[in-house]
Amino acid sequence: MKNLINWFEIPVIDMARAIAFYEQVMQISLRRETMDGADLAVFPYVEPGPGGALIKQDDVAPVAQGVVIYLHTADLLASIERVVLAGGKCVLEPMVPGDDIGTIALFIDSEGNRIGLHQPA
Repeated sequence: MKNLINWFEIPVIDMARAIAFYEQVMQISLRRETMDGADLAVFPYVEPGPGGALIKQDDVAPVAQGVVIYLHTADLLASIERVVLAGGKCVLEPMVPGDDIGTIALFIDSEGNRIGLHQPA
């Protein structure tokens, strides 16, 4: 079976601020593009795996409640430090939720979204 998750979008208010935040926290470069009137900043990904982007569009807004996506990190503690340095807030300190799953944490990004980080076991 292929991955059930195919694409995700993280809504933003200020695209430049959000790009700076995620590039600093995740130590990546986002690719800007426009699609059907939406301003996107695409996270690096390898097809056919899942991908995603920051999105600025009139009918979407950041949210701190609801669905949570978890971004992969090889060093959770360093990523959380970068979240705080970039202006975000850790709202769930690193924890191990179960056997052999790794460590997770939650943060609020520069736009007000609640996002997870996951460091595999």
